[in-house]
Amino acid sequence: MTKLVTCVWFNGDAREAAEFYAATFPDSHVDAAHRSPIPGIGKGEELTVEFTVLGQHFVGLNGGPEFTPNEAVSFMVLTQTQEDTDRYWNAIVGNGGTESACGWCKDRWGFSWQITPQRLLDLVTHSDTSLARRAMEAMMTMRKIDIAALERAVAV
Repeated sequence: MTKLVTCVWFNGDAREAAEFYAATFPDSHVDAAHRSPIPGIGKGEELTVEFTVLGQHFVGLNGGPEFTPNEAVSFMVLTQTQEDTDRYWNAIVGNGGTESACGWCKDRWGFSWQITPQRLLDLVTHSDTSLARRAMEAMMTMRKIDIAALERAVAV
């Protein structure tokens, strides 16, 4: 069966990242690691680490410092509760990550995450454009998304 697997580039610490993701998110685990068979490219060192995050399969490639992640690609985690939103956001930021705006943050490896309550998406895509605008305006003032603050912003 044909399958899509995301390969993410690390500077030698793919296992550490995979273990962090596995400890942070449900339905996540480190699957396998493969050592480099090629002399001159760290023969015997871990070249790739296969892992699963929230049921999605990844391969972490210990490729070196040549390439770094940027915001053009992000991992969006849809949450159902403020508790889940807080837990994932705080885990990423508290482990050497950085906050950004509108529910975005970066982990310590430079990968961008959007910790997004489903309620936010429901509100900003609402058929009542006035309500959607108020939700969007409220979101634009936030770093970590606050569901209660969104609800207050859209209340009439």
